[in-house]
Amino acid sequence: MRHFLGLLVGLMMAAVLLLGGGWAAVTTLGRPLPGATGQSLPDSTTQTWIALGVMVVIGLLLGLLIAGRVSPLAGFVPSMVLLAWTVIYVLDASRAMSIAAEVPTIHASLDTAPVGMGVLLSSGVYAMLGVALFVPVLMPSRWAGRARSSDDEYEEESGDPAYY
Repeated sequence: MRHFLGLLVGLMMAAVLLLGGGWAAVTTLGRPLPGATGQSLPDSTTQTWIALGVMVVIGLLLGLLIAGRVSPLAGFVPSMVLLAWTVIYVLDASRAMSIAAEVPTIHASLDTAPVGMGVLLSSGVYAMLGVALFVPVLMPSRWAGRARSSDDEYEEESGDPAYY
């Protein structure tokens, strides 16, 4: 049951990384760099703050997924998605970019997400996140279940002289 829940968490995390991260990247990268043209920072829009909040939430979820005691499948699934897509990009960049263009979205504001996904893919961010999610999967302690404390208590109680 723990691994089935980890599989579902992994699928959701892959969707959040791809769609949410792509949308947030495109929204924040559309702003000019401060100081590059000698001008002051332009006024922030509400959409920019929401995109930065989405990035913070994605980072928090990634941290919990990497450091937490969830099933290793929760990190394995998105790592394989990201690393496989990076390998496709290395072998055939046009095919990898066509995969991003075919992503169906639920909301109209997520229509720009494939552009951000392409930026994150071509800059190597997805490869870095894929490796960071894959390394905890290699730890054997992540696959073992937690020790049950009820077994230890039973052994301690059986040594009581009044028990016999």
